[in-house]
Amino acid sequence: MPIFPLATNDSADGKRRQRIATLLLYTLLVAVALWVIRSFIPSIVWALVIAIVIWPLLQRLSSPKQSPVRASAIAFTLTTVVGLFVVLPIVGIFTQVLHETHHLMQWLTDIEQNGIAEPGFLRQMPFGKQIADWWQANLALPLQGSPAMQELRGGHVATAGRQFGKLAVRGVVHFGFMLLTLFVVLRTGPRASEQIGKAVRRVFGADGTHLATRMAAAVRGTVTGLVVVGFGEGLLIGIAYVAAGLPHAAELGLVTAVAAMLPFCAPIAFGLAALWLFVHGQMAGAVAVLATGSVVVFLAEHFVRPGLIGSTTRLPFLLVLFGILGGAETFGLVGLFIGPALMTVLTVLWREALR
Repeated sequence: MPIFPLATNDSADGKRRQRIATLLLYTLLVAVALWVIRSFIPSIVWALVIAIVIWPLLQRLSSPKQSPVRASAIAFTLTTVVGLFVVLPIVGIFTQVLHETHHLMQWLTDIEQNGIAEPGFLRQMPFGKQIADWWQANLALPLQGSPAMQELRGGHVATAGRQFGKLAVRGVVHFGFMLLTLFVVLRTGPRASEQIGKAVRRVFGADGTHLATRMAAAVRGTVTGLVVVGFGEGLLIGIAYVAAGLPHAAELGLVTAVAAMLPFCAPIAFGLAALWLFVHGQMAGAVAVLATGSVVVFLAEHFVRPGLIGSTTRLPFLLVLFGILGGAETFGLVGLFIGPALMTVLTVLWREALR
């Protein structure tokens, strides 16, 4: 009779509509949840990136049947180490800046009353006479009442200080949430990792598990390439700072290392250091810092860093470069690690399509 097939089709169509409605409802709920926590998504992503990096260490320290107390202790220890790794350099640099603020204020008062003295080497430079004449007419005279000093004495500096304070407070809050998220991830890590692995295999199969593993390796390799190579660049260029007699060479080397973690930012740090040496008449030191920094950055950016990241992710050099730069432009600092992971996805999909 035709009634039974019709009923079967109606039942199948009803179940299909229910599945579609359920999928739409789940999608809407996930979108609303992400919108609610949108301000803390960067903190969560940073915590996940750091967790991926230290995951091998967590697996070595953990045991299959460890107690909750041991799991909490391991997670707390690793989270504390990560926090100190970030906080201690910032505190050191900030303390040094506060220490130098007194000297800066004295220097501003001096140039306001007496002007900026002309460097002795200025007239030996190409077009030195013209530059020296301009210097004498604009900088060597007392700067009291000049527009630049009025800006410093005015409300613009106070406004900038308030904005900086707001950004600092916001950064501290997000950093605290990042550490809290990292602790929770590390605390429930082994169990959550097993559950996530089962879910990925169930939904995407073995290919999905392989892709997730490659993405984690890409993040880990990118962190190694950026952080380790950055510290190496800071160390080598810092030695040049010491040899050139630059004041506070250790702190400047640390600043250079942090800048070197960002692509093509290290030249800004050692370029300013060389400029300081040049202004103070130390030509040989300025040339040595520029030469050392240029060689170190060239070798690190073109050979060492792409080699480290590419060997781990098995990505070509251009994809590594585009992933780092494009990720930073799209997602900010955390995009430095997300970009190569996404390039890994494209590479895996491309290779699978060619099989």
